[in-house]
Amino acid sequence: MLPTRKEAIALVKDGVACNPGPWGKHCLTTAHCAEKIASACGDMDSEKAYILGLLHDIGRKFGPRHLGHVSDGYTYMKSLGYDEVAKICLTHSFNNHTVDEYIGKFDVSEEELTLIKNKLAETVYDEYDLLIQLCDSLAGADGVLDIEVRMNDVKRRYGSYPQDKWDSNIELMHHFEKKMNQNIYLVCEKD
Repeated sequence: MLPTRKEAIALVKDGVACNPGPWGKHCLTTAHCAEKIASACGDMDSEKAYILGLLHDIGRKFGPRHLGHVSDGYTYMKSLGYDEVAKICLTHSFNNHTVDEYIGKFDVSEEELTLIKNKLAETVYDEYDLLIQLCDSLAGADGVLDIEVRMNDVKRRYGSYPQDKWDSNIELMHHFEKKMNQNIYLVCEKD
């Protein structure tokens, strides 16, 4: 089950009120990219893509956590009955099904880490998981970014960026460009 667009927007507004920061604008940009790409693909639901993109970081509502935002988002969306969103909260940070490529602090309890690892191991990625991973890598708080600029910014802020994750993001971009038969930046309306 998914929330409506209106309900998703209300969830993000509430989240930003609880934990102000640029993550809300990043989520709006992710949603914009996801909607545009899904629409251009022709075989994806653009409304679903928008909602998933908007809520992928909803775990940030609960404070300035790193890996913790994954478990917080997953648990929160499950509690509301939004299983598809919960899945995206889990998968958006792990292109290659491993927590080893997480960029940021492992600020989770053993119980939360076990939850993330176990649920990740059970999860089969679909096109929406891949789409939100890509859009997360295109979305800045101030708009659509060149994917390499975005990854270099993350690398600068956190000190590293796993090569496998970098390569995976580039592959995702090529996958969706081929699927759309269009340039990703034109579709996402990058300035």
